[in-house]
This record gives sequence, C-alpha cells and structure tokens, in this order.
Amino acid sequence: MIGVVGGLRRIGRDLARRRHLDAYVVAAFALVLAVLSLDGDLVSDDVRWSVVLAALGLLVFRVTLPESAGDVETVLRSRVAFDDVSLASRLRSAHTVCIFGPSAVNVLTPQTVDQLRSSVLAQRDGSVRIAVLDPSAADVLAMAAEQLDDAVDYPIQTLPDALDRTVVLLRSMATWKVAGRFEHRFARYNPGFSLVAVDPHEKHGVLIVEFHGFHNESVASRMHIELRRRDSEHWYEYWLDQFESLWSASTPPGERVADA
Repeated sequence: MIGVVGGLRRIGRDLARRRHLDAYVVAAFALVLAVLSLDGDLVSDDVRWSVVLAALGLLVFRVTLPESAGDVETVLRSRVAFDDVSLASRLRSAHTVCIFGPSAVNVLTPQTVDQLRSSVLAQRDGSVRIAVLDPSAADVLAMAAEQLDDAVDYPIQTLPDALDRTVVLLRSMATWKVAGRFEHRFARYNPGFSLVAVDPHEKHGVLIVEFHGFHNESVASRMHIELRRRDSEHWYEYWLDQFESLWSASTPPGERVADA
C-alpha cells in the first residue's frame, strides 16, 4: 500500500511538471485498450497493433536516452512528506530502533511510544536506543534553544519544556518490564540534526535525517532525507556512524554530573 501511494505521488508530480507525458499517454491508451479487449469485438486488430508498436517504439527510444540525473525532490523533502507513512507504522515489524533529537518530543508521540513497547520491545532481541540533549548542560541547551526556538517564525513549544517532558518519559520507559532492551543517554552537544534509524543493519533498514538549519518558518518545514542501503552504501554508513559516534559520546543517566 505504501508503494502504491508513493507511486501515485510520483505520477502526480510528473504530470504537474509535464515530465514523461509521452510514456503516460501510451500507458493510458494501453490500459484502456486492455480493458476494451476483454470484449474482442470492441477493438480491431489494427488498433491493438498500433498501440503495441507505439509502446515498443517508446521503450526503444527511452533505452537509448542518456541516464538522467535523479530528482532531488524525491530525496530531500519536508517533514510533511513523511506524514503519509507514520513512524509508528514503520515500527510494527522492527527489531532495532535508534533515535536522536534535541528533545525528540516530536518523534516520541503516544502512538510511537506505544508501538515501541508493543512491537520492538516485546521481542527478546528487540532494542531501542534514544539520545537527547542533557538538560543539565545549561550552555548547550541555551544555544540549542536559540537555534531551534528563536529561529522559527511560528514556534509551538520551547526546547527546555519539551526536553523536560521527554526526560520524564524516558525515565518511565526505563522502568518497563519488557522482553527487549531499552537504553537512553544524554548528549552534551547539539550536532544540528535529528535522526531515526529503523532496523539499520538489515537490508530493509531505513535512516531518516532531519536538518535543523539556521532559520525555518515552522518545525514542519525542515528538510529531511530518507536513506536505504541500496540508495547509497557510503552515505547510509556515514549517517549510521553519526548516530553511533554520538551515542558513544553521550552519557548514561546514572553517570550524569547533575540531574534535570
């Protein structure tokens, strides 16, 4: 179903930008012809062969074309574009989830948290790791708040308040009696991005990276990139290493100098 929705969105973008119109016209004729051919008397052999030869000629023509550059807008998108596939739905069959965000409050919705508990952490080999900024690092938090709150035209919450709510949630999650393993840590540096990795070491794994930027109209306008290993082995491993490096540099709750 997700693939169908994505395909329809791509076709809509192509039609809006008047791309590949020849292919869509021939495909439409072929589809209509296929339906009409259910009754052999409605379509003559001449018409059928005309459509077949047109499709064959178009196929040969496109094979000879030089490879075109990818559509950057299919890779770089706003947060709104990812609402069609909720994070909670991505977690239903996941075994490993890694999350970093300054507060991660927009990721850790009630639906997502419940899916983490009932799906990922319900498995003996399930693993969830979540890192957020350390609320006891006052200087780091002040600088991050200036970037994330003050540089947004229409803010809906503040970083300190959002982080406080997340810390309470993480403490609660740490007490859950679940089969899987839950860990959380506190980072003392804001790298300028948020990241969610679902089954990152599997073939079907996905990494979603959000770039905070310097100025945004709203939180929803931030740029995202969604990567799979087949898209780029190099950049997939790069962003996976970004999380692992940040995780290694972050502090477990029991080792913090000060508590929130």
